[in-house]
Amino acid sequence: MKLVNKLEGFIFWSRWLQAPLYLGLIAAQGVYVYQFMHELIHLVSKAGSLSEAEVMLIVLGLIDVVMIANLLVMVIVGGYETFVSRLDLEGHPDQPEWLSHVNAGVLKVKLATALIGISSIHLLKTFINAAQIDDRVILWQAVIHALFLVSAFMIAMTDKVMTQTLALQHQQH
Repeated sequence: MKLVNKLEGFIFWSRWLQAPLYLGLIAAQGVYVYQFMHELIHLVSKAGSLSEAEVMLIVLGLIDVVMIANLLVMVIVGGYETFVSRLDLEGHPDQPEWLSHVNAGVLKVKLATALIGISSIHLLKTFINAAQIDDRVILWQAVIHALFLVSAFMIAMTDKVMTQTLALQHQQH
């Protein structure tokens, strides 16, 4: 039995192998901050010489970077909290509201929703630039976006069914 207990302890400890992955995502977020600032400086420095469509494309690019950064925060904070270790944030004034009820299902739904938002921004950029983009590219981007929508809906429905099933099991016991 001692060997089994040690094996189980080692398996439980292995969750810490994910910590460097979250640190890597924090570094990637730093790259996105740099990218955002670079694009913002470009926008501000060329403000008088850009067309409305060019300004809109740059601003949509900025929004895209922010949405990806938000996605990274959800994965870093939510993933760490769910799969590695609890964050000691009780009573912290900056604790995200969603973190108090995060679990793997909620995290998946939030991630799917964020991906839809990012895909929407890309699709909007494509539509604004439609004259310069091949029709096949536009069609495939729209199809992929629709698949993201269907996938997110299915993930949300699956999470809802699983949550209801767990609630019923708890009521029966």
